[in-house]
Amino acid sequence: MKKQTLALAITGLFLVGCNSTKKVSNDLATKNSIVSAIDLTQVVNDKAPVTINPGRFTIETVTYRLPRVVQGTYSVSDFGKYVDDFKAFDYKGNELAVKKADVNSWTISDATNLDKIMYYVNDTFDIEVAGGIGKDTPFSPSGTNIESTNYVLNLHGFIGYFDSLKTNQYKLNITAPASFVRTSALQETAKTTSKDKKSITSSYVAPRYFDITDNPMFYGELDVEEFQVGDIKIVLSVYSPNKVHSAAKLKTVVEKMMQAQKTFLGAVNSTPRYDIYLYLAGQNEGAPKGFGALEHHTSTVVVLPEAMPDEAIASAMTDVVSHEFFHIVTPLSVHSEDVHYFDYDKPTFSKHLWMYEGVTEYFATLFQVDQGLVEADAFYTKVLSKINAASAMNDAMSFTKMSENVLEEPYASQYTNVYNKGALIGMCIDIILREESNGQRGILSLMKELSNKYGKNKPFEDDKIIDEITAMTYPSIGAFLQKHVVGDTPINYDDFFKKTGLEIAEAKVKTNYIQNDGAFIFLPNQATGEIAFSEAVKANSFWAENGVQPGDIIKTIDGSPLTLANAQDVLSKVFMWQPGQDVDVRLNRAGQEVTVKTKLTQSYTKGQSLKEIVNATTAQKELRKAWMKG
Repeated sequence: MKKQTLALAITGLFLVGCNSTKKVSNDLATKNSIVSAIDLTQVVNDKAPVTINPGRFTIETVTYRLPRVVQGTYSVSDFGKYVDDFKAFDYKGNELAVKKADVNSWTISDATNLDKIMYYVNDTFDIEVAGGIGKDTPFSPSGTNIESTNYVLNLHGFIGYFDSLKTNQYKLNITAPASFVRTSALQETAKTTSKDKKSITSSYVAPRYFDITDNPMFYGELDVEEFQVGDIKIVLSVYSPNKVHSAAKLKTVVEKMMQAQKTFLGAVNSTPRYDIYLYLAGQNEGAPKGFGALEHHTSTVVVLPEAMPDEAIASAMTDVVSHEFFHIVTPLSVHSEDVHYFDYDKPTFSKHLWMYEGVTEYFATLFQVDQGLVEADAFYTKVLSKINAASAMNDAMSFTKMSENVLEEPYASQYTNVYNKGALIGMCIDIILREESNGQRGILSLMKELSNKYGKNKPFEDDKIIDEITAMTYPSIGAFLQKHVVGDTPINYDDFFKKTGLEIAEAKVKTNYIQNDGAFIFLPNQATGEIAFSEAVKANSFWAENGVQPGDIIKTIDGSPLTLANAQDVLSKVFMWQPGQDVDVRLNRAGQEVTVKTKLTQSYTKGQSLKEIVNATTAQKELRKAWMKG
């Protein structure tokens, strides 16, 4: 999963605020296929009807659940909250007694006579909290959308499971208007057109419940493009409510990126088809606000703002989609028992988010310079931004302890550090491996070795993997992991940069209009709901040159009032400002209105940059080349 940094940061600024192997038993029920149906032609008040026929039970009481947590999210979603009018029926059409066991579970009595259950599902997009990443609603790319022109069918939000039947086959029928475009990572097995030709029912088969949760679908007024990357067919499906962006326009960016990824990965087991579902959020009240993506074995769901300009959305797609595609290495091919035997109701979590999310994010950063998509300076800037972001978190917290307890505080609030310090951990391991092997081995080759040893069907033991990695590599790797990942000692990144002939130096660096090199320049007032510029505005060249002072309260930006309530939406647009754009900002300075109405110029601030050491040795230069170019 990749959560867009801006959404996380703005939300954080303005909103107050035992590893066991799990086995499933089927001795309580038949092995019949579970026949499930979603009818998108019968949606009422944004609620879609769902029918589940589980086959014949041999016990008197059963429990049906929707997931509390889904894989890859590391947060509680409680999809049962979005279910209404849950009913169970016997073979004569009579209602059976149902008890709501908890927010996600329904217990059904007289289960030997159970024929089917029926309920309605609300979507999650319409009721997201500001930022879309709080505990109240699922992160947008794992959520659901039900509207007349688009349906985001993350099936874990619609279809549940019986504890004893998670390994049973699922047959899924989805009925939708005949005019809808439909894309699915699950292969369509049949298609039936209604007599009036107004609707089509598409049928699919999922080998087990995991495959229901692992194969999202996209229905509606979609724009679809297909292309080939090596032996993988890529299907790009785009929903842009105002037709601002198209699949054809984005195809060039995504194709170039994924060709580079495939070259970077080399011989890694992949899939014959990979789906990218891109939902572009408009500015209406019910639009999702949690921007980023969620990975699956053969697909990814991406949510981004439709208002992003072409250059910004191209950059976001490169960062976000590349991250999700690299998940085919870990955790999809290398993972622990906690991942392999995932419990959707009471999950336990692996200690190794540094590997699942951190190494994946590192690959998504490294491959761009390795394959020539960006220059070295851009790579250095990205690395330093991660160091700055990580420094704002608890740098003395054990990463394995945080990972294992990621749903609980004080660890949950540190989760986003997996994309910063987690990636930097991957970088340090990469540099150590390159140094120890004279450039012949790196973290990518290590992950390939682990993938060959384990693979998608064989999990590793969580408590043993560090010892295994140490045995497969060098004592220095084990020492690093024990000290900085299991232990709580912060990493001195200067030591690793010096190995490659680099050093951190003070510099004038480009920045945007809401931050100074990653640090926000605002001072929110929780009591009044107003947002003012902080002392940091003095170091932002654009605002300083236009006479903005600390304490100036921002009243409107391009005609839109700015308050704590709408800060996510308004400041997301400011984040996407580009030089040359006309802007109109109204400020309140001690009761007097101050207007900044001008054309944007590039803003700069004081920051840090990575520079080559003047007298770098040949060995240092060779190590840098091996690190950045493989």
